[in-house]
Amino acid sequence: MGTADPLRASARFTVTDEDTAQAVGSGSLPVLGTPRLLAWCESVTCAAIEPLLTPGRTSVGTRVDLEHLAASGVGAEIEVEVSAAYTEPRLVRFTVAARMGAKLVGSGEITRVVVDAERFLSRLSPRAQK
Repeated sequence: MGTADPLRASARFTVTDEDTAQAVGSGSLPVLGTPRLLAWCESVTCAAIEPLLTPGRTSVGTRVDLEHLAASGVGAEIEVEVSAAYTEPRLVRFTVAARMGAKLVGSGEITRVVVDAERFLSRLSPRAQK
């Protein structure tokens, strides 16, 4: 992972064959798949919100708005940067930007909510907990 300040973080990723649309099932081309771009963006929001988490607390993603604006081939380096645009005591809305050099590859917002991990999991159906 890259840098992290309170409610701000960045990380650099390199597109591999496993990150392509072909590999993740979101298309037939050997370019960065949107689901992988989203996963990278979410992982960086997790790093950014970490300073707010006390023991037993975690965060869950509740809303995503992501535009995948440009193709990136295998070997491309993508830098994902996130920063808090809106905060409440338990909710943080992050702006996200993914760049390949100066070119904007993806942008949008991801919202995360801080929850008590044990309480959150206790609400799952017994079958889902297995």
